[in-house]
Amino acid sequence: MDTLKIFDTTLRDGEQSPGASMTREEKLSIARALEKMRVDIIEAGFPIASPDEYEAVSEIAATLRESTVCSLARALDKDIDRAGDALKGAVRPRIHTFIATSPIHMEQKLRMSPDEVVERAVDAVKRARNYTDDVEFSPEDAGRSDIDFLCRVVEAVIDAGACTINIPDTVGYSLPVQFGERIGQLIERIPNSDKAVFSVHCHNDLGLAVANSLAAVLHGARQVECTINGLGERAGNASLEEVVMAVRTRQDTFACDTNIDTTQIVPTSKLVSSVTGFPVQPNKAIVGANAFAHESGIHQDGVLKYRETYEIMRAQDVGWSDNRIVLGKHSGRRAIMDRVDKLGLEVPEEELDEFFARFKELADRKHQIFDADLRSLVLEEVEIRDTGTYQLIDLEVTSKMGTTPVARVTLEYQGEQYSAEAPGGGPVDASFRAIEEVVHSDSELQLYSVNNITTGTDAQGEVTVRLSKDGAVVNGHGAHTDIVIASARAYLVAVGKLAQEPAMHPQLDHI
Repeated sequence: MDTLKIFDTTLRDGEQSPGASMTREEKLSIARALEKMRVDIIEAGFPIASPDEYEAVSEIAATLRESTVCSLARALDKDIDRAGDALKGAVRPRIHTFIATSPIHMEQKLRMSPDEVVERAVDAVKRARNYTDDVEFSPEDAGRSDIDFLCRVVEAVIDAGACTINIPDTVGYSLPVQFGERIGQLIERIPNSDKAVFSVHCHNDLGLAVANSLAAVLHGARQVECTINGLGERAGNASLEEVVMAVRTRQDTFACDTNIDTTQIVPTSKLVSSVTGFPVQPNKAIVGANAFAHESGIHQDGVLKYRETYEIMRAQDVGWSDNRIVLGKHSGRRAIMDRVDKLGLEVPEEELDEFFARFKELADRKHQIFDADLRSLVLEEVEIRDTGTYQLIDLEVTSKMGTTPVARVTLEYQGEQYSAEAPGGGPVDASFRAIEEVVHSDSELQLYSVNNITTGTDAQGEVTVRLSKDGAVVNGHGAHTDIVIASARAYLVAVGKLAQEPAMHPQLDHI
């Protein structure tokens, strides 16, 4: 099987994204991560751009020992000399030189004739060979270049010593079928094409960078230039993780594979995101937070029965610890109870319907249910079952600046409902006083504590209420996204525990 070389340009083309500038130390940390991932070629930068860029390339070249370190240069003597000088400490140096070949670029930007472009390209490759035998040449904007002229330029630079020919879709204009065919035509038509590795560098202006790159691989390209998280100018470059995992996953289609250690993909993605400040969208393929997450009940049921029903690769293979079953309003009973079992919790068979209904009620208020939410839900259910003589049916609190809060509660006891209202110093105090109007526990409040179960503004609050009477001290717990409701539930649980004490009996009045 052929090896598909991965050429990462996160440190060069990726850094050219507006706002993605990196310090020398940040570049070095990313370069080390890329080498740990076993990236074949790392384009460290564009040394002529600035003194700091030159120093960054030099330091990376002197540090890395396994990956090839590449330095970019225009087809100009000063660029090539600067690139070669920056690579002096490299074990495996490469110079990547380029010049535009499309009519619009030659006429409007370079103001050069086709013959002058060929001459400049050949001279650049020959000069680069003075510094290293590993020279790559790119005809910029090849996607919009004349195929006959491309053949002429590429044949000439291979004769001059270029061992890698990179065909860039610089402006993301190509379509996969056309681009793949173009790569195949170049390899077939150029007499000395067997003396070079053909590469592609695709931009994502039409969202086709990865598709174009893969089409090129199917037509004989054996190097893909890409970036972590698809970082790059304008709409970005082909995403390294997507190219690598497409080839690895579809070995039935690709006659090649990469050397990449795919378990390093997610850690490197997170590093690049942290350094650049560019967040990864949750639904981004491979490295997005939702890439291996399942919330639909149908999907969760399938994955729990057999992972490959909805996953074409393992989360662990790209660096995630595991896939995620996201519990929410779309989740089915199987996924919920599977998570309950894994948390070491139990819900009796006869209480499943009620528990499931409470779960759905919480999910409607709180989009994602975390383990802590689920644990609280189960434990609250246990407390209510074991000690809850009273059930909260309804709670209404009126609270406004400058007025006294008033709470009205409806409780259920042995199939009968009882209501009461009371004022208080605040919404919680009013709720407790209204409950007392029904239950007459005559207890003393010793502790009232609130903690958030998870993070976020929609997090559940977990309330602990401690009541005492006649030497008996009990705790009640309640949880809800509404703190007042959580408080009322906790109070009722505590009252229920007190009612179990020998000296306590419920005293109820219809209101």
